[in-house]
Amino acid sequence: MFRLLTNLTDRRSWIVVLCAAVFAGAAGYYGGPVAGLMTNGAEDFDDPASESVVAKRRLAEAADANPGADIVALVGVGEDVRSPAGKEKVGDVARKIGDDPAVARVLTAFEARDEAWISDDGKSTYVIASFDPDADDERAVERLEEEFAADEDVTLGGRAVVGPQVGEIVGEDLARAEMLAFPLLLALLLWIFRGVVAALLPLLVGGLAIVGTFLGLRIVTEATPLSVYALNLVTGLGLGLAIDYSLFIVSRYREEISRSGPGREALLRTLSSAGRTVLFSSLTVAVALASLLIFPQRFLYSMGVGGMLVALVAAVAALVVLPAILSLLGSRVNALSIGRWRRAADAEARSAQSTPWYRLSHAVMRRPVTVTVATSVLLVTLGLPFLGIEFTSVDAGVLPQETGARQVDDAIEDDFPPSRTSPIYLAVQAPDDKETGENLGDYVAKLEDLRGVDAVVPPRSVDGDTWQIDVIPTSGVLSEKSQALVEDVRALDAPYPVQAGGLSAEFVDQQASLLESVPYALAIVFVSTLVLLFLFTGSVVLPVKTFLMNALTVGATFGILVWTFQYGRLENLLGYASQGALDNTQPILVLIMAFGLSTDYGVFLLSRIKEARESGLDDTEAVAVGLGRTGRIITAAALLFCVAIGAFATSQIVFIKELGVGAALAVLIDATIVRALLVPSLMKLLGRRNWWSPRPFKWLHERIGLGESVPTEHAPERA
Repeated sequence: MFRLLTNLTDRRSWIVVLCAAVFAGAAGYYGGPVAGLMTNGAEDFDDPASESVVAKRRLAEAADANPGADIVALVGVGEDVRSPAGKEKVGDVARKIGDDPAVARVLTAFEARDEAWISDDGKSTYVIASFDPDADDERAVERLEEEFAADEDVTLGGRAVVGPQVGEIVGEDLARAEMLAFPLLLALLLWIFRGVVAALLPLLVGGLAIVGTFLGLRIVTEATPLSVYALNLVTGLGLGLAIDYSLFIVSRYREEISRSGPGREALLRTLSSAGRTVLFSSLTVAVALASLLIFPQRFLYSMGVGGMLVALVAAVAALVVLPAILSLLGSRVNALSIGRWRRAADAEARSAQSTPWYRLSHAVMRRPVTVTVATSVLLVTLGLPFLGIEFTSVDAGVLPQETGARQVDDAIEDDFPPSRTSPIYLAVQAPDDKETGENLGDYVAKLEDLRGVDAVVPPRSVDGDTWQIDVIPTSGVLSEKSQALVEDVRALDAPYPVQAGGLSAEFVDQQASLLESVPYALAIVFVSTLVLLFLFTGSVVLPVKTFLMNALTVGATFGILVWTFQYGRLENLLGYASQGALDNTQPILVLIMAFGLSTDYGVFLLSRIKEARESGLDDTEAVAVGLGRTGRIITAAALLFCVAIGAFATSQIVFIKELGVGAALAVLIDATIVRALLVPSLMKLLGRRNWWSPRPFKWLHERIGLGESVPTEHAPERA
């Protein structure tokens, strides 16, 4: 396979490069507008089959209006809302909102006859609007924001406003993160590669991977809706993976040409070794992220689609386009490099024994038990805060304080009784007759007796066989008391079939859905890691050991995330306000990404250890040579990846910040503590047992294995 790939990229290099340029232009043209075709509403985080979604759908279909508050318009009157001028102002706002074609229902304090809709000082109130179920919420919000843009007394908030405002800020943050990351990445690449030409190649491959993935996402959106938040992952992960893969291939190519000069043989050796590693690594990352496809939430499903696509596209760019460019460049890959840099790069390419990583590995392997125990204890200790993790979800509280939806949410929380705009609504399936009214009256009395209930709005018939009952909690939407109330409502005996919906119920259902899907995702990651690592190494010990080390990395990462974001540490440094919990989707994303990326770096290290071992070195020396060859590259790749995706830590949205910090932490822990200390110490302790497999497995690996294949006429560490 790699001989054929070498022939293609060497003999048809100009054709490959020109085809890549045409592809990049077409992908950018067709895939560039994909963001406008993706969703960014609150439904991206819901399980479509959950009870809360079923309740919402039933009430919406029955009433031709969404049951909850899509728009909450905060109206400041400047005098008593109940005065004639106040009523006129509120009525004018309600009329303008109701004139929008997307709005199916508008309610004010006066129609609801509820004093709780009026602030404590009596000078402000809110108007609630519900959209038609088939309306384009985003366009409707844009029209209403334009309608009230000049009215300083009206601020728009509510569920339909939160999603677009979060999406808009995330888009702006992403653009700013890219502006921050690219110059820093280029500077780091210059330092790592010690040459301008070589430093530009990873950025070229990264750009190609991103636009190629945008094209893939555009094609997928033609068949199924995807969440716009997947673009954040695609950009950061695509750039990070492309840089990693380019580092592996370019560094190996420079190593080969330093020994035998440029040409087809150097390219063949590069693709047969580093290229095979890149192929395998991309498969491990793609399969790990593909595990997100089992989650019913569109947010996570879209992350799985985007992550899987970008891993594969980055690998194709690194295995096809990059070798063609290297073939054209030859020794000019080292061009535009100052003498001192060139000499240092050449020395590193020729000898692993001269590197500090080689010396470090021998120092670690002299005391393997001490290092293994100390490193494991450190990682377990870092992970201890994870035992107290709490979860929350996306709401207006994640927005900056200057945004309209956040201001409305804060005002309602501070100046009004809680949860009036976001009750637990019940869809009751019952006939519209006198007996139903009596039965529902008794049911409402039971609801009022539940702990945590502030009020119950009397049942109202929505159509012939559907009724709606609103239960007002005494505490906030995502509080533990409101979650407990949802469970109590669902456990209460009802005279008719009842489904509970609303924001509190949606959060409860989201938690349950995620908890149900996580074991299957972990099983996919576990099995795929074991199988692919076995196919690569021929060992059954190394895959299990890799999985356990990845688990330590993930545990330590989660512990630091809880300590930072849940406990409110480093708020000033990172620029956020703690929600007292982590967003419930981010640990899943960080877990899957950490496992994929940790395996990625592990494969690169194991490939060089295995190669050195097969060249005739003993186990200890093979480990030292492997770490000497890869230590600087893995550390550099981790650092570059942290810059690429860690730039998300500058986001104003806390759950994007959690993703950036979490992914960067996982990579740094893995590339330093695990790869530099734990791997060599465990390799030393196990010795030849690292490579053990039962005889049937050995037979299987000989026939279908994906191990390294370097031309035998070149023994890398004995040249």
